[in-house]
Parts: sequence; C-alpha cells; structure tokens
Amino acid sequence: MNIIVNISKNWAIGKNGSLLFHISNDMKFFKEHTTGGTVVMGRKTLDSLPGGRALPNRENIVLTHNENFSREGVIVCHSLGELEKKLSERISENIYVIGGESLYTTLLPLCDTAYVTKVNKAVPDADAFMPDLDKVSDWEITEESETLSDNGLEYKFVTYRRSK
Repeated sequence: MNIIVNISKNWAIGKNGSLLFHISNDMKFFKEHTTGGTVVMGRKTLDSLPGGRALPNRENIVLTHNENFSREGVIVCHSLGELEKKLSERISENIYVIGGESLYTTLLPLCDTAYVTKVNKAVPDADAFMPDLDKVSDWEITEESETLSDNGLEYKFVTYRRSK
C-alpha cells in the first residue's frame, strides 16, 4: 500500500481543512499515480475535494466513525478492521492513502511506499501534519527528482520505501 502526499518543509499537510500548496505538476503526478486505483481517505479529506465528491476514475474508500455517513461514489468503512478487510480484497500496489493526518498516522505501518512532494517552504501555522519519514528509522529515500519550481515554490518528488 502507498501513501501519496504533498508536504511543507516541516512536514505540514494542511491548514483549516485545505491543502497548503497548489502545484499543477503535483496534481498531475497525483492523478497519474492514483487513476485506476483505490484511494483511501478520511471524511474531512473527502469534504476538501472539489464539491466534496469522490475522485473520478478511482475507487474511493472513506474511513469515518460517523455511522450515518454516506456519499455517492464512495465506499464507507466505520472501523480500521472493516477498512483492512476491504483493502485485503484489492491489489496493494494500487492502493493510495491520500489523507488526512490521522489516516496517514494510522495506516503508515501498513504502507511500504510513500510518494512525497516536498515543498521547500515551512508553514509554522499549519494544523495538520504527516509523520516525518526522515525521522522514522525503517523508511529510506529511494528516488528523488531534481528541484522543480512552480508558482514561486521550489519542490521535489521524493519516493520513500520501507526498508525490509
């Protein structure tokens, strides 16, 4: 299973329910990786998507504790056990955890690859964070792009893999 995330220099991912950065190349990277696969997210992440709708051309799974939650085009799981059962029926390489903070933290132990867009800008007032893989001993960088620039932001695409 994979994580795909856009982070700031201090591993922040969001503020007030929104992404920190909008980089067209990153959105293209996200779409290329996740199209045709399964995306796993929390309810707040789903709500933050355009129109709060499921992403097209992907199977969308939402983990929420709200027993009454439903949304068109979304498979809803109400517990980690239920989510793990659903995911076990799918090809792990085609599953992408797309947020938010609690889901990244909870599912990190089940993932073996993380596609991280690292933006070279700190966001000290952010309120949502991804675990810092540079400080997690069993994760290592296996690929790193050159530094790119968009909208006045410098960033890199970095692939982390869990060391065996």
